[in-house]
Amino acid sequence: MNAEQLEPAWLDAQANAARHRRSALFTLPFGAWSGPRQRGRIPRAVGIGLLACAVGAMIPFVSQARFVVALVGVMLVVAVVWRPQLAAYTLIAVTPLVAGIDRGVAIPVLRPNEALLLLVAVALVIRTLAFAPGDGVRFPPFDRLTGSILLIAVTTSILPVGWMLLRHQQVQQDDILYALLPWKYLVLFLVTRMSVTTERQVRTCLWISMIAASIVAVLAMCETLQVFGITGILSHYYTASGADLASGANLRGGSTLSLPIAVADLMTFNIAIAVGCLHFRIGPRGPLLALGSLFVAGVLAAGEFSGVLGMLIGVVILAVVLRRMKPLFGFLPVFGIAALALKPVIETRLSGFQSASGLPASWSGRWFNLTNYFWPTLFSKGNFILGVRPAARVVVPSQITGYVWIESGYTWLLWGGGIPLLASFFWFLWVNIGNGLRLVRQRADSVAVAGLAVVMGLSVVGVLMLLDPHLTYRGSADLLFSLIALTAAGAAANPSRGTAAPARAEWEMEGGRTHA
Repeated sequence: MNAEQLEPAWLDAQANAARHRRSALFTLPFGAWSGPRQRGRIPRAVGIGLLACAVGAMIPFVSQARFVVALVGVMLVVAVVWRPQLAAYTLIAVTPLVAGIDRGVAIPVLRPNEALLLLVAVALVIRTLAFAPGDGVRFPPFDRLTGSILLIAVTTSILPVGWMLLRHQQVQQDDILYALLPWKYLVLFLVTRMSVTTERQVRTCLWISMIAASIVAVLAMCETLQVFGITGILSHYYTASGADLASGANLRGGSTLSLPIAVADLMTFNIAIAVGCLHFRIGPRGPLLALGSLFVAGVLAAGEFSGVLGMLIGVVILAVVLRRMKPLFGFLPVFGIAALALKPVIETRLSGFQSASGLPASWSGRWFNLTNYFWPTLFSKGNFILGVRPAARVVVPSQITGYVWIESGYTWLLWGGGIPLLASFFWFLWVNIGNGLRLVRQRADSVAVAGLAVVMGLSVVGVLMLLDPHLTYRGSADLLFSLIALTAAGAAANPSRGTAAPARAEWEMEGGRTHA
């Protein structure tokens, strides 16, 4: 090739290089997005940009407070889209602290924790749609755990509402609200299960639960002891229709749940978490002992006989499942010290037995309500077979709140869904307690701790449902369904190694078991 032929080729190469440099000026900002795995980031960026534009467009039309709430909500959605596990962390941390705020007080229609659940669920859907299949969250498989919760939801809502329509009964707003309640717990279960994927994340959830419960316990004790003005603060923000309107005056700690018995359940479930972490040596021993003692005091601060009974049953169950008497021996001195510190609460509750009937007024009132407002209707015309209606309360104008609630869990099951709902509840207990026991026997990490808490929690609920509908108490029920989701999500994660192994080996030796 001579010089005349080389010159045009050289000029063409220079022209191509110049065009490439000019196009690079425009493509450089998107160069990092051009790979096959990175192309999915473009719709994410577009979605975030659209959210930012929507927030900006709201500024001239909403108040400052609502704008701040909307901004925080958008930031939460973006954070969960970025890190899905933040959905479970946020729900477990915030729900016990805001569940006592009634619907329509802070947010129209919904409680704050219900609005929070809706936000993180939307965020997980956005991540699933916008991310590549390998990066997005996956819908969990339909297994027995999911089926047991779905069965309760169906027999609490679709079946009784359909039965009401067949009988030409009017479906009221109360019926709709109570029918939607189990579906909320199903969504909570799915959100937690989808967002938690590793054993380390399960451990983080357990610690977040104990930290949030410790705040609830401290506030409950301050409320019952009438110190630091906590009662006035809580009654201003948390007292609502349907709550224990005079919990402070009766020396009962409703705390941020506005329901003392729910506080007792929340404390009891977290006692199981603390004992499980101690048994499997997950976390520092000193803080775990302090937290466990605080939870025991929190149960007493709630001022509920059934709460103390549930705690005693739970501690016995822990000793039986772990095959060690140490939880019982450690519980007794802690219980004694907490009882001395909260002596005014105990004395006030025991004074109820000095009435003419020998029973507290609340017990006599419960019996009166059941025998006059619920059982006559339930056990007439075969209503117990398919239930009466989803609403678990009746209008009584003479009451302060205007309603009388069903204060018997198994009566509530028959009232709301009849024998199908009662059977689905027993199936729910069987499936999830069995799954929890399997995890405790096969693992020695935080997933085993979650399984232990589920076994203890559902056993306590199964017994105490004789007295109250513990399955749906705000705050405590949210934690219980989250723990069930953690057992389901963590079961797919590899067991952790290291610190938990010695505890597992020690447990097996004490239990007299050997493995090849």
